[in-house]
Amino acid sequence: MLYGREAEQARLRELLDAARDGSGGALVLRGGPGIGKTALLDWAAGLDAALVLRGGGVEFEADLPFAGLSQLLRPVLPRLGSLPAPQRAALAGAFGLGPAGAADRLLVGFGVLSLLAEAAGDGPVLCLVDDAQWLDSVSADALLFAARRLGGEGVALVLAARDGEFAAPGLPEVYVSGLADADAARLVEDGLEPGVRRRILAEARGNPLALIELPRAASPAAAPHPGAALSDRLVAAFSGQVAGLPEPTRAVLLAAAAEDTGDLDVVLRAAGRTVEDLRPAEQARLVEVTGGALRFRHPLVRAAVYHGAPFAQRVAVHRALAAALTGPGSADRRAWHRAAAATGPDDDVAAALEDTARQARDRSGYGAAAAAYERAAQLSAAPPDQARRLLLAAENALLAGDAAAAVRHAERAAALDGDPAFLGRVGWVEGQAWFWQGNYSNAYELLTAAAGLAPDTAGRALLHAVHPAWYLGEPHLGECLDRLARLDDPVARYEVAAVRSRPLPMPALDPALNPRDFVELCGFGFVAGQDAEAHALAAALADRCRGEGLAGLLPTLLFFVAEAELFEGRHRDAAVSAAEGLAIAAGGGQPLWVSQLSAVHATLAALAGDEGACRAHAATADAAAAPGAPAAGHAWAQWALALLDLGQGRPESAVPRLLALQSQPYAHHVVAHRCIPDLIEASVRAGSVADVAPAAARLEAFAERTGQGWAQALVHRCRALLGGDEHEYRLALKLPARPFERARTELLYGEWLRRARRKADARPVLQAALDAFDRLGARPWSARARAELTATGLPASSSPPHAEPAAARLTPQELQIARLAAQGLSNKDIAAQLFLSPKTVAYHLYKAYPKLGVGARADLAALSLS
Repeated sequence: MLYGREAEQARLRELLDAARDGSGGALVLRGGPGIGKTALLDWAAGLDAALVLRGGGVEFEADLPFAGLSQLLRPVLPRLGSLPAPQRAALAGAFGLGPAGAADRLLVGFGVLSLLAEAAGDGPVLCLVDDAQWLDSVSADALLFAARRLGGEGVALVLAARDGEFAAPGLPEVYVSGLADADAARLVEDGLEPGVRRRILAEARGNPLALIELPRAASPAAAPHPGAALSDRLVAAFSGQVAGLPEPTRAVLLAAAAEDTGDLDVVLRAAGRTVEDLRPAEQARLVEVTGGALRFRHPLVRAAVYHGAPFAQRVAVHRALAAALTGPGSADRRAWHRAAAATGPDDDVAAALEDTARQARDRSGYGAAAAAYERAAQLSAAPPDQARRLLLAAENALLAGDAAAAVRHAERAAALDGDPAFLGRVGWVEGQAWFWQGNYSNAYELLTAAAGLAPDTAGRALLHAVHPAWYLGEPHLGECLDRLARLDDPVARYEVAAVRSRPLPMPALDPALNPRDFVELCGFGFVAGQDAEAHALAAALADRCRGEGLAGLLPTLLFFVAEAELFEGRHRDAAVSAAEGLAIAAGGGQPLWVSQLSAVHATLAALAGDEGACRAHAATADAAAAPGAPAAGHAWAQWALALLDLGQGRPESAVPRLLALQSQPYAHHVVAHRCIPDLIEASVRAGSVADVAPAAARLEAFAERTGQGWAQALVHRCRALLGGDEHEYRLALKLPARPFERARTELLYGEWLRRARRKADARPVLQAALDAFDRLGARPWSARARAELTATGLPASSSPPHAEPAAARLTPQELQIARLAAQGLSNKDIAAQLFLSPKTVAYHLYKAYPKLGVGARADLAALSLS
């Protein structure tokens, strides 16, 4: 019976009802120890779900990779065979059901989502996870990733966690507070003296566990504890109960508290006792024994047992547990118990922990590997071994996404070993970690120093130094390019030429190399004006990442794909690519790409004339930054806001935003060159062209250096705007150009012709511009072209707005799925390609059909979805 929890019970019922209707979700129950979170989970387990999965964090398993997921998902692991191959392989390796291999950590999250969705095919699935604050990092990351994507699934996920100990941004939360006075009074046992009863009710503050346990330790003469934390009072109460148990029982409890996995056989062997010795603890309701599993009634009982024992006894029990763990698959636990029993340096234990770390790393448990390497370093006798293991801890912390820990480990490693080559490796790791924290100055200094310390890896360090140098601007970028120019490396030569001279042919993609080795080429392809080549490379790499399960790299590549599609005038395609990349980046904790992709969305919204969406996306782009660091997407966001102003007839507001992009640290960015035509148009329309000459010269130099016809067309358009020379307009229209930019040239030329009183000449040019703007959904420019046509005397009825294309009625994700379905791919094939579940694919198709005016999948092939 639960008292006073009607509101929490209602929320849990609503969550399961939503899952039953195919629109599941997640909920975090948050509250202090003993407040009743576990009781609510126990109650929820009795609700009418087709399948209830239970798991939880265990404090001593927080450094064992996949421990939490393995416990939760064990009943549905037979369904692994139904998952797409990369996800199936990632989970099978993680759970020891297949070859171990380093899998993308986002791929594990996608695999968990797919497995839960597959299980929900038989009815609603309810997942209950207790003590989430003690989940191992890879389990927590995967569950949170899946939790944010359950909207189209028949899955309800409830995570119970203590206050302030489990971050779950973006998930709804229910705070479980103390019981109301009347409900609290019902929990306190009868027979207490009135004064004791009043004191218990006051001290418990509505905490159910305290209301039940404190009376057992209470007496009329007991003094109140006004300054003691309630959790400390409860531990003291449990300690008193434990102290009254027989010594053999206390020995078993200490072994159980030190092991904390509930493996009764191991606990009894380590304690040298029998199950009969547990009876007093069961009778005192301190533990529960079911089959071969032992469970403490509450984590505070375990804390009372473990921390109440003398240090020497704790050391001895960990040593005994290590000896008792002899079965297959026990090596990790055995190593950690040996480490807990160590009272000083022990190279044998350090080596065992290093083996544990290596195995965790091979299964993508990078957080667990970092913890094991760090503890191994602490137990190492020789400083070089300490340094080496701390560097390994730093490398794995970086892979786990914990950049702050990576810096901490790297700095300690550097203080222990002064070998230049070793310091070069440390600098490379620490520089990368500072970069991902947004401290570009520290990152650049460390990476360039690493290049000088370790000649064998200088190229790699310098190529990575380009990243922070790019955001710092001059003189850092120039210094980095000078050093890159001296390397005998095709990628380095290409990057230098892309910025400083006529671009070289883009190096060919080598299928044998990691896709990460080619990502930089995409960005520098746009710097070189080789948009088509950059697009082709980014798309090919994205295809490889889908096939190989490298989900974490997709946001980077999809940004480049979206950038190319935007430049090519394929605005709907760009929206599809940016939406997919943003969803993965947001779920995977990649603020740099959340910023960049949000800024692309802001640019597309500006072109469509959606002021609210443009400003919202730009704000998101600027907010996704590390403290004290500029957002990676700031330059794109400023361009988007300037385009919004230009399209809405506010050129005087656009000019300062665009001028700022011509200065450091943004002058070398892709958008700094691509926005110059907008700057010149805004300046001409605002009547303030005095400051644009340097920018116009930069555009001419860019066009000459890259040799691209579309860039030269923009040069002619800008000359025409600044000089009023019709010949320049004609030259611009003769050269190849992207659809949107060509239409803008036609609009500007048509406006010039109308002002020159050549209305008949203006009409066909303006009509061509209007047709293109309508096709692209560029509403502000369509409105401007339509107004110009009307001003030429063309009747309004002869230039009606174009019918909205079918693709424009869909969300980016609906459009992406509909296109793939139109190609004949099954829901399962689409799900594998987009890292979704088949049910989510079906849900989006169901929403797309009425918008497209079709009733079945077979009808999609006949539609134009471009």
